[in-house]
Amino acid sequence: MKIAVVNPPFMDGRFSRTSRSPAIVKSGTMYWPFWLAYAVGTLEQAGHDVLFLDCPAENVTKTDLLQQLNRAKPAMVVIDTSTPSIHSDMSVAYGISELLPEASLFLVGTHVSALPAEVLASAGYITGVAVGEYDHTIPEVAEVIQNNGDLHNISGLWLNTEKEPVFTGVRDFIENLDSLPMLADVYKKHLKPENYFFAAARYPSVMIITSRGCPFKCSYCVWPQVLHGGTYRTRSADNVAAEFLKVQTLFPQVQEIVFEDDTFSVDSKRVKDISDALIAQGCNLPWTANTRANLSLDAMKRMHKAGCRMIIVGYESGSQSILNNVSKGTTIEQNLSFAKRARQAGLLVHGCFMAGNPGETRETLEKTLQMAIKLKPDTAQFFPIMAYPGTRLYDQYRQSGFLKTEDYRDWLTEEGLHNCVVDLPGLSAADLVNWCDMARKKFYLRPGYLVYKAIQTILHPTTEGRRTIRAFSTFRKHLFRKSP
Repeated sequence: MKIAVVNPPFMDGRFSRTSRSPAIVKSGTMYWPFWLAYAVGTLEQAGHDVLFLDCPAENVTKTDLLQQLNRAKPAMVVIDTSTPSIHSDMSVAYGISELLPEASLFLVGTHVSALPAEVLASAGYITGVAVGEYDHTIPEVAEVIQNNGDLHNISGLWLNTEKEPVFTGVRDFIENLDSLPMLADVYKKHLKPENYFFAAARYPSVMIITSRGCPFKCSYCVWPQVLHGGTYRTRSADNVAAEFLKVQTLFPQVQEIVFEDDTFSVDSKRVKDISDALIAQGCNLPWTANTRANLSLDAMKRMHKAGCRMIIVGYESGSQSILNNVSKGTTIEQNLSFAKRARQAGLLVHGCFMAGNPGETRETLEKTLQMAIKLKPDTAQFFPIMAYPGTRLYDQYRQSGFLKTEDYRDWLTEEGLHNCVVDLPGLSAADLVNWCDMARKKFYLRPGYLVYKAIQTILHPTTEGRRTIRAFSTFRKHLFRKSP
């Protein structure tokens, strides 16, 4: 059966719908559509003919998309969604329904997984929503449609009916992640590394996933709460190394691999096992991973030996009370010790900091800025809190009356940048955005930091220098002007 899997256009820009905080970001980052790619892989394993369209990465407009679908005439279309783009996503879906009235339309992604009934109640032209992990759900749907069967027998769906949306039941999460197709194969067939960019990595880079979910309980995290149900599962070290080697072989132009797990470093032993497997299989590309401030020095050294160049850590705040309020489960002392170990191991660190978590004040924000400077990460990002449906933080702010709007279009500015919609006592959304602008300038324009970056660029012109210059060329226009 002919099936189209679509990451729809939005604002005719490089909108990273797969990102945990979807937006057109200041650094120019463009995420790989890895969750959609897994579904493409499972559909192709089941024998279906799949048209995979990543519109933001390929600069495909809505008009272009409809023209391609009109030529392909798919019997089924799978459409990705996100909270800030949901109104546009539904408009695109409606256009497809008008063009292909006989096709079955299914929505996937974080927003519709959080609010399936709400979305379907206002969209009778949508067949249904595949909630959470949809890697196996979508191929089962395709088989049933192909054989004129009953979709109500497939768990993990919300289906439109004449009366009201109906839920078919909770679906078990995938336990054996090694059984899934490798993203490298799907990427090679359908996508181009040059269309994607991750500011923390060397260009071009490729994103892969080695685990799903997270055992920790941060109240703001979207994927663990909305897509993965709080369960934590991992791929084997050998399976990860095999895909790493496959990326290295299939894409000789790629300069780095990014492990985009929510938390790659849940277990230091697993990190060491993966590092050892990478070495044993002859993997020699640099790589970057999202980590927690819990890695042992031994694990860090093993990562560095295996080619790890940078680790990305969510420090979030310089206030212990704020960390406690979001159930982060880390301490200020732990973060400082982690940063010291990373330097000892020779790893660069990209530090992430947020403004606007529960209990935030001007004093806690100042602590965060001073902590960011003290931690001395290679790069840092400061962003106002983004509370998404399906998370405990969203429910908390909604119940407290701190969300100033529930119009999801307001989650972004007119330029497509992140827009804070949280007003806290004593700190408005504008205050939080302005603080991020100020903190960014104070961090990056310090004389000591500028000297550090200049030396790094001179010593490593074709690697770190190239990465820094490319990111800065996009980032600088935002660094020197106030956010709207």
